[in-house]
Amino acid sequence: MKKRHLQPAVKKHPQFGEKKSFFSPKEIIFRSNGRARVLRISSKMQMFMMSVLVIIAGWSFYSYHFYARSGSIINRKDMELSMVKDSYVNLISEFMALHENVDNILSSDKKNSKEIEDYKKKATVFEDKIKQIADKGNLASEKELNKKKDISEVLLQRDVVVSERDELKKQVDKMEDTLKGIKDAQLDVFEKLKVISSKEVDKLRHIFNEINVPLKNHGLYFNPMANKKESQGGVYIPAKTGLDDKRINDTITAIYKNVDDFEYYKAVIAKLPLGKPVWSYWVTSQYGTRSDPFKKSKATHKGVDLASRTGTKIQIKAPGKVTKADYANGYGNVIVVDHGNGFETKYAHLNKIYVKKGQKVKYNEVIGEVGSTGRSTGPHLHYEVLYRGVSINPMPFIKARAS
Repeated sequence: MKKRHLQPAVKKHPQFGEKKSFFSPKEIIFRSNGRARVLRISSKMQMFMMSVLVIIAGWSFYSYHFYARSGSIINRKDMELSMVKDSYVNLISEFMALHENVDNILSSDKKNSKEIEDYKKKATVFEDKIKQIADKGNLASEKELNKKKDISEVLLQRDVVVSERDELKKQVDKMEDTLKGIKDAQLDVFEKLKVISSKEVDKLRHIFNEINVPLKNHGLYFNPMANKKESQGGVYIPAKTGLDDKRINDTITAIYKNVDDFEYYKAVIAKLPLGKPVWSYWVTSQYGTRSDPFKKSKATHKGVDLASRTGTKIQIKAPGKVTKADYANGYGNVIVVDHGNGFETKYAHLNKIYVKKGQKVKYNEVIGEVGSTGRSTGPHLHYEVLYRGVSINPMPFIKARAS
């Protein structure tokens, strides 16, 4: 058999047999004066140092690139700045020339308003150009500036209109407040007039109540509204008061009603025999049952005896018509006056009679003199008030006018 020759296996040095990473730990040996020193560098230290080198290299590249570009940018900006300065200088020159022309126009004797307006518009255009140079560094065309000026004028007019509208609204609000104050004052005045008119009407109604007291004793009643005629008509035309406040209108309506009632009551009262038929008197015999002055026995007295001096004037206290003016047994010289509405007055024992039967007499007209004719014990006026032919107590009628 043929023997195979076996070669002994060669062991590889571990330093050359294994594949190591780039950042594997490394050693640096320094020899000096026969001595050796070893510097060991770890993987982390190697990565840190490599990162620092990469950052420094990147920063250097960026700085170089920025420096290279900044030069061209600076040159371009310098050119633009030079153009802006030139444009600015030209505009200042034009503006100064325009300003000088405006001064010449204003100082001249004949001032053309149209030329002044044109110069003002041009000055506005130049001013806008200067502002654009300062803000953006470029110039707009004169057409664009004129368009912008028109828009500005429209906006200005709009602001003026808005301002005037707001001012007008304030004035309207102020006028409304003033009108409200006036209405409140008017309402206060009308309320006072309403109260006053109501009081006056109540006074007249009180008079009617007083004279109805003796009438009720005989089963009678005088209604002052009985003869009021409500027959009215015509086309309705609302009165224009100029007021739209319901409170004021209602108050005015109430005042009108009070005034109407007052005037009607006054007209009725003017026909009633209210007041003193003689100016100076004293009562010697009341109405009703009394002791007869001659027989000294109880008797009915249909009036009141008002003692006064002979010749004292007797006045009629309501207009009317004389129905009797003559001598009558017991009454002596007597006058009877019909006042309407069912009322009559009788005046007896007169010294003289100044009127005739059928004669119309007026309020406060003198119809005779106080005397002592007929069945009398001394000068006095026998005064009677009759309603519907019934004699009633005349004292409430005499006192009514006095009150």
